[in-house]
Amino acid sequence: MALTKPAVRPDNARFSSGPCAKPPVFSLDALSDAALGRSHRAAVGKAKLAEAIDLTREILGVPDDYRIGIVPASDTGAFEMAMWSLLGERPAEMVAWESFGAGWVTDVVKQLKIEAQVHTADYGQIVDMAALNYDNDVCFTWNGTTSGVRMPHGDMIPADRAGLTLCDATSAAFAQDLPWDKLDVTTFSWQKVMGGEAAHGMLILSPRAVARLESYTPAWPLPKIFRLTKGGKLIEGIFRGETINTPSMLAVEDYLVALKWAQEIGGLSALQARANANAQAIFDFCDQNDWIANLADDPATRSNTSVCLKFTDDRITDGAAFAKAVAKRLADEGVALDIGAYRDAPAGLRIWCGATVETSDITAMLPWLAWAFEAELAA
Repeated sequence: MALTKPAVRPDNARFSSGPCAKPPVFSLDALSDAALGRSHRAAVGKAKLAEAIDLTREILGVPDDYRIGIVPASDTGAFEMAMWSLLGERPAEMVAWESFGAGWVTDVVKQLKIEAQVHTADYGQIVDMAALNYDNDVCFTWNGTTSGVRMPHGDMIPADRAGLTLCDATSAAFAQDLPWDKLDVTTFSWQKVMGGEAAHGMLILSPRAVARLESYTPAWPLPKIFRLTKGGKLIEGIFRGETINTPSMLAVEDYLVALKWAQEIGGLSALQARANANAQAIFDFCDQNDWIANLADDPATRSNTSVCLKFTDDRITDGAAFAKAVAKRLADEGVALDIGAYRDAPAGLRIWCGATVETSDITAMLPWLAWAFEAELAA
C-alpha cells in the first residue's frame, strides 16, 4: 500500500550547506544598485567594499583594532592565505574532527612541512581543546561543516597564549558566538550563514596576528595572491576594501543586501536565534523518532547550522545507499534539496539550518523526511 504523502510542503526547499539559501527577503531587484561595469578601485567600488567591511564589523562585534579584509577564493583562500603567511615561526598544533580540518592538516604537514602535533577526532566527536599547547600556533575549525560538531565555547583557549590561534569559522560566523579575544585569525565566506554568493572570503586579524606578519617572513615564497605585507609592513589597503584581486561587485552587492537584512531583523542575536530555532526543530524530531539521530555525540557540541544526521534503524543493511535514496526521494519531490551527507562524512543527511532558512520550512520538511524513510524501507 502506498504511503500517504504529507499535505504541506516547504515554501523554500533549499537546505544546501553551501552555497546556502538566500535571505528570505532576497530578490534580484535588490541588486539593482550594484556597481556593475565599474572598477572596484573607483570611488563607488571602494565605498561598497568598505561598507561590506564596516557592516561585518558591526554585526559580528569585531573589535576596532582587528583588521577585516575581503580576499579571493572563499574561506579556503582566506585560511590558506593565513597559514602560508603566518605559520612556521614556531611549531603548530593542527586540529581536525572533519574533512576541512583534515585538509588544513595536510597542507601544514605535507606542503609547508612545519613541525606539528596533529590532534584528530572521529566524525561526531571533538578534540580535547584544553589539552593543546597554546604556546604553539593552533589551527582549527570552530564548526565542522561536514560533521555537524562545533566548539561549545572558547574558554579553554588561554588569554596569555604565546602562539596564534587560526580559526576557520565559515559555518559559525553570524550563527555562533565567536570570542574575539581568543581568536587571532578568523576566516569565513559569504556563502554560508548569510546566504551570499561564492568565491569571496573574509580574513580577520587580531593585533597579535598583525605583529607576527610584520616581524616574521616565511621560509617559502608567497604567491602574489597571498601577500599581506610589503617592506615588512601590513598592506593596510586590503583592510579598507582595496582587494588583492578583482572582486565581483555583483557578489559584493549581494553580501550587502544580506548584511542589511541582518541589521533590520536585530543583528547577531536575531541571526543566532533563527539558527537555533531551525536546529532545535530537527533535534526535537530526532528525539521523537528512534530511527534517526544527530551525528554529534555530545549535545553541547551539536551545530546549529550544519546539522548532520545518521540513520539508526537495524533494518538498514547499506547505510550509504539508503541515505542517498532518501535524499533523492526528497529532492525528486522538491521538498528538500542538496541534503546528502558530505562525500567524506559518514552515511546520512546534512540539513543546513543557518539564519537564512525559515523554521516553518524545516518543520514542513520533517514529515516528508519521515515519509521518505518509510517509503525507502518498504521499497
